[in-house]
Amino acid sequence: MSPPRSIERSSARLTSWRPSRGERAAKLALIWFTALTAILALGLLVAPLAEAQESGKKARIGVLLLVPRNGLGGTYIQALRQGLGDLGYVEGQNLLLEIRSAEGKPDRLAGLAAEILATRPDVLVTSGSEAILTLKRATSTVPIVMATVIDPVALGIAASLARPEGNLSGLAIMSLELTSKRLQLLKEAVPRLSRVAVLWNRANPGNVLQLKEVGTASQILGLRWHDAGVRGPDELPGAFEAIVGAKANGILAIEDSMLGSHPSRIVESVARARLPAIYAFRQFVDAGGLMSYGPNVPDSFRRSAVYVDKILKGAKPANLPIEQPTTFELVINLKTAKTLGLTIPQTLLKRADQVIE
Repeated sequence: MSPPRSIERSSARLTSWRPSRGERAAKLALIWFTALTAILALGLLVAPLAEAQESGKKARIGVLLLVPRNGLGGTYIQALRQGLGDLGYVEGQNLLLEIRSAEGKPDRLAGLAAEILATRPDVLVTSGSEAILTLKRATSTVPIVMATVIDPVALGIAASLARPEGNLSGLAIMSLELTSKRLQLLKEAVPRLSRVAVLWNRANPGNVLQLKEVGTASQILGLRWHDAGVRGPDELPGAFEAIVGAKANGILAIEDSMLGSHPSRIVESVARARLPAIYAFRQFVDAGGLMSYGPNVPDSFRRSAVYVDKILKGAKPANLPIEQPTTFELVINLKTAKTLGLTIPQTLLKRADQVIE
């Protein structure tokens, strides 16, 4: 049986249809555009690694730490590696890290800075005013990335946050009010607080700035304070003897890399004195301290990798605005509070980012 004529005509039209020259060109262009987009996207993802594999060049990053490498320094280095890895840098392939640690001894910084500079690094990474000032004195040409420092403008190492000038940029804590905040938190946790001992590093210019804030905050809170400054770990035993002799009933430990190199030693001394204390770094609370409030320093090291990447790609530190940490943590150790016979107010516990029980 023959198909109807209308179906025959439709079949003929379908079998005889061919795309026009313009339609073929448009389709071909779409295919090429899709392929090119995929290639470019892949190239952006692996650019640093691919470039290094082709040229054989490895970015050499010098890292100078005051804190011990096997302690807190290891945490910082791991965070920096993570940040660099997220940007396509792989150690041993397109990245070399020259790491030096003063192991908590500031007098070793200058020699270690010279060692790092002898390796001809492309970029330097460090944190803390003592290490930063050491590198700043050692070189005016090699770019320096700060992972964290107290007010670089007041320290005289940056012209401003927006335009640092010179060979330095990175992240900084601009608010000296953090010192006041810690005193407020300690007073809230210990309402009977009347005389606070301030543990600080006399050799740290950033600590000198913070000490002025201590005086102002103490007046506002109706506190007296005792100067428990030290120049090195060897002076810690004498400082704690003086704290007990001064009849202090609380301790404020100002953020400092030298002090941060000895968390267990300091926490044990505080425990022997049976005094509540607040610290800048959470590793003191992990070691058994009562409470801490401050920036997430490992996160700052991770974020510093962005500055390293920009500089390796041609940016000048002088033109890179200095950023401030975005994460501040309140950590409270209830086990230590119980040992001291303290009842931490619920209003304070609710504000804590972490409570150790």
